[in-house]
Amino acid sequence: MTSLSPQSPPPSLSRIRIGSAPDSWGVWFPDDPLQVPWQRFLDEVADSGYEWIELGPYGYLPTDPSVLAEETARRGLKVSAGTVFTGLHHGVDVWDRTWAHVSDIAALTQAMGASHLVVIPSFWRDDKTGEVLEPSSLTAEQWRNLTSLTERLGREVRERYGLRIVVHPHADTHIDTEENVIRFLDGTDSSLVSLCLDTGHYAYCGGDSVKLIETYGSRIGYLHLKQVDPAVLAEVRAEGTPFGPAVAKGVMCEPPSGVPALGPVLEAAQGLGVDLFAIVEQDMYPCAADVPLPIARRTRAFLRSCGA
Repeated sequence: MTSLSPQSPPPSLSRIRIGSAPDSWGVWFPDDPLQVPWQRFLDEVADSGYEWIELGPYGYLPTDPSVLAEETARRGLKVSAGTVFTGLHHGVDVWDRTWAHVSDIAALTQAMGASHLVVIPSFWRDDKTGEVLEPSSLTAEQWRNLTSLTERLGREVRERYGLRIVVHPHADTHIDTEENVIRFLDGTDSSLVSLCLDTGHYAYCGGDSVKLIETYGSRIGYLHLKQVDPAVLAEVRAEGTPFGPAVAKGVMCEPPSGVPALGPVLEAAQGLGVDLFAIVEQDMYPCAADVPLPIARRTRAFLRSCGA
């Protein structure tokens, strides 16, 4: 009779700092009746075993740094990043409006001791209604606007607030597919612009996260951990469903039931030899208030089984 060898322990992912975000509690907007109150989010994210959080949409969590610092500290939480939305491909005419939006969030992010600002490009179709707002492809001039103004944003945010911008490829934006992500990376200064690789969005748009980490590892500054349901993804792709309604259909699913496999992604990221945040984001807007907590607990346990 052959004896069974003990199961190999998971790899040590000592360079990866795991966290979660309001997004995993169905929070997409600063104020929405379908969302849980911010106090409940903070209570439950701490209860799930996470130490790090993102700010989420500006205005959802308290914007007074002293209040937010007290509320997070007493729950044993720390902030990894703030998030901003930009439409820099529109050119210099939007710079002042963009900076007014960015500066408030960057100031709060800095005050909370975080060092990253996640930058999400504007959507070409509305994520709630699906209304087409502009063409899904950029002109050559718009690409130049996007890359040059993103570099400017990276420089200004670093010089004024000491933060590093990490640009988030996102479904229904102009930085989405492998082709567009690589074009963006090749067109921007690596000292000013890094990437927030969202594994779910990249898979949603046909990309391979492990390949991107192995090829452009020096540009990966931050991770969002997310999976897509392949069956639902095939359906929404076939039907041309906008991202918001696709989320409502369950295209983003609980790990480890979807793709990409997160273990190999985390191992590839660990292999870069740098400290990286890996923030869980399971898009679930809208969702019932009692849904997120059990999922968050199971997801945290799953990531521990991967060594994180």
